Amino acid sequence: MISKKEHQLPFDTFLKELKQRMHNVFHTRADINNLAVKRGMPPFVMREIMDLNPLSVGIPTEYGGRGSIMRENIALLSTASYESLALSLTFGINSALFLQPVAKYAQEDAKKEVFNRFLNHQNMGGLMITEPGFGSDALNMQTSHTTENGISHIQGTKHWAGLTGWAEFWLLTSRERAPSGNLKRDIEFFICDVNKPNQQIVVEEIYENLGLYQIPYGKNRLDVLIPDSHKLIPHTTGVMLMLDLLHRSRMQFPGMALGFIQRLLDESILHVRERLVGGKSLFEYDQVQSRLARMQAAYTIASAMCIHSSRVAGIENDLSGIGVEANSVKSYVTDLMQETAQSATQLVGAQAYKLTHIAGRGITDSRPFQIFEGSNDILYAQISEAVIKSMKKIKETNLYNYLKQYHLTQKFVAETKNLFDFEINTTLSQRKMVELGQIVSRLVSADLVVNAGETGFPAKLIKNALTVIRQDIEMMFSSFKNSSHPEVVENYSEQGEWLRFT
Repeated sequence: MISKKEHQLPFDTFLKELKQRMHNVFHTRADINNLAVKRGMPPFVMREIMDLNPLSVGIPTEYGGRGSIMRENIALLSTASYESLALSLTFGINSALFLQPVAKYAQEDAKKEVFNRFLNHQNMGGLMITEPGFGSDALNMQTSHTTENGISHIQGTKHWAGLTGWAEFWLLTSRERAPSGNLKRDIEFFICDVNKPNQQIVVEEIYENLGLYQIPYGKNRLDVLIPDSHKLIPHTTGVMLMLDLLHRSRMQFPGMALGFIQRLLDESILHVRERLVGGKSLFEYDQVQSRLARMQAAYTIASAMCIHSSRVAGIENDLSGIGVEANSVKSYVTDLMQETAQSATQLVGAQAYKLTHIAGRGITDSRPFQIFEGSNDILYAQISEAVIKSMKKIKETNLYNYLKQYHLTQKFVAETKNLFDFEINTTLSQRKMVELGQIVSRLVSADLVVNAGETGFPAKLIKNALTVIRQDIEMMFSSFKNSSHPEVVENYSEQGEWLRFT
């Protein structure tokens, strides 16, 4: 077993050193605004930053790491995203999608090998789930394996895996092919080491992704042989393992969001204080104050989520059953990322539309966060499905009566009783399910903000965040309770050609 490092830096000192190194590579040796518009990460950037062993945060102490403490993982993501959302996502892919599931589910020999390579050779790892024909429908993936003499032969195609062509290790998801030729329902996870014989992954295409230029994505062909010693061992089923993994990852999105939102807020405040219009600074205009207040609320909400995730999302806990909680956190905080980037761009104006400006670039960099690891529309619908299913189970039809006793919403819902006190239709259309999920996610988040206030988080920030959440819930209810149902008109271009009506 790898011996524990005796002279690891205290975590606060480690974060300070990381900030200094990021400042050096992104502002002294180079300009991040120029680096961020080019594909890939310059070697000196990764060399300088990885030399500090930031990924040790995701490795247990018995293998020489910092302990895979959730508080530290989230703080690492937040610290990195203040300077570079792409770097933070790189850390997140390595920690949440590889190191944490390996620490929890891998066999001993595999753990020793993987963690040693991460700590001493700056290796990286990622996760391959998505397939060209099966994105959100992951349970029907077609990548398959057969096993003989303790070796699994995995064949298939994966794409949109972050760090394509970079990572040395991959978690591969596959379904076993039965002797009949049919694929079994459960999913299995394998650790693939591309440096080993018969484990090379062929990168068939590198995608020209819109935003997050510094992270490579692409299409990968799998035809590899993996020994049984490098299979993950689920506590129950592979599907439950995947849910535990994905929910834990979603609970860490606030870390990536927080630093990103804080940076855009800082840049926006600096700009509007210095920019003069009509003889006074933009900061004095009411509409500017409104945008800044919403951005500040996003900062508070993301902070509250970070506090909560630090408490509940550790690898020692089984998160497979917290779908409503994890989906609420991921979907809402990524919506806040996009909204904050849009507001920052609006406040800065024309300068933000340069690729070299962080505000406009933040729009395209944050947009995929609303899609990957579960499209937000789907997650919102799943939130509603879970709530309605639970209401049916206890034979409750009044939404307020249910939410006031639901552990995720019972604190703030009393403040909005007039909105939630009605009989819910349990056969809602899909679009209404999405809208209800958006509302519930805001309510869940409001409770997290209340909890943050109870820890001593600044009361003014808490109050402002709750005001913004309440306003949003009220607006969303206006749409939710509107019975109009617009439909797509076929052959619209022929029927609605405007020239015919002049």
